[in-house]
Amino acid sequence: MTERDTQTTESAGEDRPSRFGSGGPRPRPEGGDSRPPRRFGGGGRPGSRRKVCAFCMDNIDEVDYKDMQRLRRHLSERGKIEPRRKTGACARHQRSLTVAIKRARHVALLPFVGGAGRP
Repeated sequence: MTERDTQTTESAGEDRPSRFGSGGPRPRPEGGDSRPPRRFGGGGRPGSRRKVCAFCMDNIDEVDYKDMQRLRRHLSERGKIEPRRKTGACARHQRSLTVAIKRARHVALLPFVGGAGRP
């Protein structure tokens, strides 16, 4: 090992934490807060605002399988049922919506698969 190699390995170990951990707690910054400073405003997930169930707003108890416009809003373009986190439906209405979509598919009001097939 040359003199240059020993200098780079010694300095590299001091500047960076070990890949396998140093074995002790990290030193805290001067301010006392262990979190890094925020760079951007806001925070949280994008679209973190709570969604409201459209069925609860319209006072609908059971979702009707014949209401095509409402059911199509809860299907993806490929024909899959959208999850609650995307549609904002409550758990009760999401279960009712799933049953209504499946019934509409069996009666051939909705497709099982959406979009065009492969070219």
